[in-house]
Amino acid sequence: MKIWTIANQKGGVGKTTSTVTLGGLLAARGYRVLLVDTDPHASLTYYFGIDSEDLEVSVFDLFSRGAQITKEEILQSLCPSTLSNLDILPATMGLATLDRTFGNKGGMGLLLKKALNKIADEYDFALLDCPPVLGVLMVNALAACERILIPVQTEFLALKGLDRMLRTMDLMNASQSKAYDFTIIPTMYDKRTKASLDAFKKLKELYPENVWPSVIPIDTKFRDASLAQQPPSVYTPKSRGVFAYNTLLTYLMQLEPMSEMNE
Repeated sequence: MKIWTIANQKGGVGKTTSTVTLGGLLAARGYRVLLVDTDPHASLTYYFGIDSEDLEVSVFDLFSRGAQITKEEILQSLCPSTLSNLDILPATMGLATLDRTFGNKGGMGLLLKKALNKIADEYDFALLDCPPVLGVLMVNALAACERILIPVQTEFLALKGLDRMLRTMDLMNASQSKAYDFTIIPTMYDKRTKASLDAFKKLKELYPENVWPSVIPIDTKFRDASLAQQPPSVYTPKSRGVFAYNTLLTYLMQLEPMSEMNE
């Protein structure tokens, strides 16, 4: 199972939209996909019409129970989507207490990775939607993945958020002796504005080896799809936003050694 974490230490840059859209496109290509919501705000969970207050088991249990949780219990906590091959591991507000409850406890950084390893043979891809705050949840999501996808809104302040994210990854690299593969995804691009043009140019100048050489445009169809509680690839498959994400997915798949899919 390939694990991609979608992360940025700035909110409102398109993390959940990227997670849902890429997940829907992967499922449409025939892959078994799991979307994991690690954000206490539960945006991904609510996107699919799942009421986090009604859940008996969620991502929170992976942390509170640790190694004791079984594969069967994890599978029972999954919520199927309306799209074939696409399941959701939902979040609850209880995740907001993790840093206070477990922040100083040793061995907390790999709980999510160990839990996902238990169900690795059930899926081809897991996409992890992160909170915009560095803490137990983001550390776990980064430690669990093989590739980090960093959506960056094409405007100046978002570039500052990217700096913080890259510093966090450097700290993780040092502590784990692990070099992360990461791809920067320029989002919310508006070719009519100088801000978008300049920000995209700056990204390519600063990170030529890691930035996807295209963009995700502003597209109101994304909002319409979320209101319909459907992945954009299902709700509006011919929209320019979905076309851009499909191009991105093809690019990302070319970076992945598919022979290792089920290792």
